[in-house]
Amino acid sequence: MRRGDDEDSDSGGNGDGGGNGNGGGNDEGNGIGNDNGNVQAEAMSKAGSEPPKDGGASPRLQPAAAPASPPPPGPTAPPGPTAAQGSSEPGIAAVMALPGFRRLWLGQLFSQLADKFYIVLMVFLIAQYWVTDNPANPALVDAAAAIRIDLETRAQVITLMATGIYVANTIPAILLGTVAGVWADRWPKRNVMVGSNLLRGALLLLAPLCLLPGPVWLGLSWGYWALVGMTFLESVLTQFFAPAEQAALPLLVPSGQLLAANSLYQATSMGATILGFALGDPVLRLLQTGLGRIGIPGGEFVLLPLCYGLAALAIAGINLREPPRPPRRVSVWEEIGEGIQVLRERRSVRAAMLQLVLLYSLLAVLYVLAISLAATIEPLGPTRFGVLLALSGVGLALGALAMAQLGERFNRRLLGASGLGTVAFSLVMLGQARGHLVPTLMLCALLGVGSAMLAIPAQTTIQEDTPEDQRGKVFGLQNNLINIALSLPLVLAGAVVSRYGLLPVLWGLAAITLLAALLEQPWRRC
Repeated sequence: MRRGDDEDSDSGGNGDGGGNGNGGGNDEGNGIGNDNGNVQAEAMSKAGSEPPKDGGASPRLQPAAAPASPPPPGPTAPPGPTAAQGSSEPGIAAVMALPGFRRLWLGQLFSQLADKFYIVLMVFLIAQYWVTDNPANPALVDAAAAIRIDLETRAQVITLMATGIYVANTIPAILLGTVAGVWADRWPKRNVMVGSNLLRGALLLLAPLCLLPGPVWLGLSWGYWALVGMTFLESVLTQFFAPAEQAALPLLVPSGQLLAANSLYQATSMGATILGFALGDPVLRLLQTGLGRIGIPGGEFVLLPLCYGLAALAIAGINLREPPRPPRRVSVWEEIGEGIQVLRERRSVRAAMLQLVLLYSLLAVLYVLAISLAATIEPLGPTRFGVLLALSGVGLALGALAMAQLGERFNRRLLGASGLGTVAFSLVMLGQARGHLVPTLMLCALLGVGSAMLAIPAQTTIQEDTPEDQRGKVFGLQNNLINIALSLPLVLAGAVVSRYGLLPVLWGLAAITLLAALLEQPWRRC
């Protein structure tokens, strides 16, 4: 595996490269080291005491073998998969041969699909049960006027009500990610992932009750507000699943295969996003109609508990060995401070996380810019901006698959800088290709490829260089920062484009990205 020569610690002594973190893995790591030392000492002792062969000198005339020196003090590698669990060859086939990773990947697939189906289900229920053909709801009209939106069509009313669902889904992601990461370190990670999926599935079994008639609050049925609260709780449970899943990956995959594993994860996540949003509505309608024909109402509520249940079942079979964690009388806030300290001490982790925050900020801005870009293309128009986002997703998935097969051949610093440079080039050329469909689609796909070249090595570096007992906290903090990076630009980008225009904004983003690429210093020998 080729890595950059970044120091793991600004002070030069707080961490070691390649994921040999200190902390939770010390007990098992030291045990292995001492056992190896004893075996070596015993073997050397036997070699020195055996009678000579082929007429050699008497053993009494040979110097005694020096006893093996104890392993030097310092951080040891966290417990990870053994060689028996799979080869260290890179590539998708090799990493999928690992039974633990395969189960975790299946759990991720079902969980990701369920998350996307959830948003589709909420919009489906709003459209089916709470928005009639006449959208003139006085409470909604007043709420829309407060944010300067005119409610003239049914689609606008659905969009406004769906916004409440989006907000409820986003708030826990911004506020609770780091706190959930602390508990992902305190609790067994497999139990956290299984429990999170089971509780989310069980919570959705209550969704049909929201359709029962009841009181009205602020002009809307109690059922709608119950769905908003349910979405909030679903998002809270998701915050526990995400850091536990990310922290479990290095425990199941050898270091030499982490890049391929993260590549497959990224491709799966993007594929689940595209398929979940594209197939969610048809699948829900098919279940509603098909089960309704055999006398079972509410078929649309079956899909999500099934997906979450399959995710829990897949993960429950993982043999995840974690070092025992002695009880600590440390507050949650002190443990959050420990996670922040990792970023201060380990330059590689800090730099990789900043790269991810920058990338997701750019992607969030592009969600808004895609509307303006699509508006300049006559075959599309502003309402079909999703085509441009879909091509970016396809490019990201293809880039992730390429990284899985070829990424280990290249230096991480070069990959990150090349990814940033590819994104910068795509942004500049998107400004020049305005109004032309085919070049814009190709550039959106190229931007996705560049995003994969940046995101996957950065995520792998964080997993390798973070101490095992701090991974949950660090990944919780990472999720917090990324969700903020996804949210704030969505609020600001529209106003900036309206004031300065599309082209200056694209060039400004390209300049920021190019500067980040130069800061990577790809010309350094690594």
